[in-house]
Amino acid sequence: MPLVAHNDLPTFSKLRQEGLQVLNPGLADQQDIRELHIGLLNMMPDAALAATERQFLRLIGESNPIAQFFVHPFTLDALPRDESSQAHIEKYYDNLTQIKQQGLDALIITGANVIGPDLSREVFWDSLIEVADWAHDNVTSTLCSCLATHAVLDFRYGQKRVKQRAKKWGVFRHQVVDVSHPLVDDINSVFDVPHSRWNDVSPEQFAAAGLKTLVSGDDGCVHLATSPDGFRTIFFQGHPEYDTVSLLKEYKRDVNLYISGDMTDYTPMPENYLSEFNAAVLREYQGRVVHNLAQQSTLPEFPEHLVLENLQNTWQDTASAVIGTWLGLIYQVTNVDRRKPFMDTVDANNPLGL
Repeated sequence: MPLVAHNDLPTFSKLRQEGLQVLNPGLADQQDIRELHIGLLNMMPDAALAATERQFLRLIGESNPIAQFFVHPFTLDALPRDESSQAHIEKYYDNLTQIKQQGLDALIITGANVIGPDLSREVFWDSLIEVADWAHDNVTSTLCSCLATHAVLDFRYGQKRVKQRAKKWGVFRHQVVDVSHPLVDDINSVFDVPHSRWNDVSPEQFAAAGLKTLVSGDDGCVHLATSPDGFRTIFFQGHPEYDTVSLLKEYKRDVNLYISGDMTDYTPMPENYLSEFNAAVLREYQGRVVHNLAQQSTLPEFPEHLVLENLQNTWQDTASAVIGTWLGLIYQVTNVDRRKPFMDTVDANNPLGL
C-alpha cells in the first residue's frame, strides 16, 4: 500500500477509494524517507513465546505499507523463563535499555498469562507500567493486545476489567462504529475477530475513560478503541493476530488439562469457528474420552489431522488492513529521529488532526 502525496481533492478521494494512503503535501514535503522501527514487547509465557512472536511478525509483514521496517522484540526481566526460552531471548531479543536509547516509531504489547484477578499483583505489573509510560512520551503509537489493553485501562484510566460468567472464545462478528477515523475507514464495515478471554472492559468503562471506540461486537463489547487523542494508544480486546489454528490449539490444550484432572469440566468448543463436520468429529472424540476415562482404558488420539483440513480464517485480511493503515499513519507523522515521537509540526494531543 504505497504512500502518495497529492493536492487535487477529487484525485485524493479516488486514491483513498483505491486503498492508497494519501499524504497531505505539507507533510510529504517535510518527510525524510527511512525505515520504521517497531518494538514488540512479548509477555507471553514460554509455551507461547515463539508462536506469539511469529503471529505478530507475520501480521506486520503481510500488512507492511512501506519499503523497509525493523522489528525489535523484547520482553520483561520480571517474567520467569525456562532455559530454552531464555536462550532464545538472549540470542534474538533486544533489551529495554537498548530500546530506550535507540527509540521506536511504534510499539506492540502482547497479552500475558496471569495467575489471579488483580493485575497489580502480577510479577510484570511495575515493569509493564514503566514501558507503557515511556512509550506514551517517546513512541508515536502503541498497540495493546487483550491483556495489555486491560492493564493500561487499569493503571492509566482506573478502569478495572470484570470477570465474566463464561469465557468469551471463538470467532465473533464485529462492525465499525466510527467510520470517520482513518484507522478503519477503508476496511470492511462488518468483519470477524477471534476472542479468548474470561475478562471484559465494558463499553461504559471505555467511555468513562474518554476513549474512542472504533469497532464493537454484535454483543456490544469493544474490540478496537483509541486513546482520547485518537492515535497514541490503540486498544484491542480481541486477537486479530491469531493464526487459523490458534483456537484449535487452545481447545486441545484445555482438553488435555481435563484429561490430566487439572480442569473439572470438559471445555466447550470455540464458537463460530468449527464447521459442522469438525464439530461432529470433536463431539465424537469427547464422548470417547469421557467413556474411556470412566473405564480407565486407553484414550484416543486427538483428531487434529481431521479438523485442520476444514478450518477457515475469516479475520486475517481485515486484521492486516488495520495494521497496514496503522503503520502507514505512523509513517506520516513520526519524526525522522526515532527517539522523538512526532514531526515538529504535529500536535501530540491530536496527531492525525481529527
